[in-house]
Amino acid sequence: MLDHMTFRVRDIARAKAFYTPTLAPLGYTVAFEGQYGANILGFAHPDAAEPDGRRTDVWFIDGPSPYGGPAATSGCHLAWRAATRAQVDAFHRAALAAGGRDNGPPGLRPDYHPHYYGAFVIDPEGNNIEAVCHQPG
Repeated sequence: MLDHMTFRVRDIARAKAFYTPTLAPLGYTVAFEGQYGANILGFAHPDAAEPDGRRTDVWFIDGPSPYGGPAATSGCHLAWRAATRAQVDAFHRAALAAGGRDNGPPGLRPDYHPHYYGAFVIDPEGNNIEAVCHQPG
């Protein structure tokens, strides 16, 4: 099981402006914003198993790594689990309204499995982001 993930971005303010409304339909809010060697932004969702009642599992760091590599994480596919198909629809609408590019509208993907309902958007860094619901109807 994954605990958290971190992505590098070219513009932390742009990442915040995009991901705040995009992840809101899935229950995410900004949980951390500050400095830790670079500008960092963390998003959390409610999780009763955590001591503070939320899990901060999506992080963005401004600028290139001091250890080398590209200036931003690009070309990745990242999918968030949605509890309902309505959340998938809302994620897609919010991401497009925030400047994302459509990469597959909300709908069933029966070639994945009969109840796979997902939507895909290209984020400002060129990552393919998705919300997916695995529940029937």
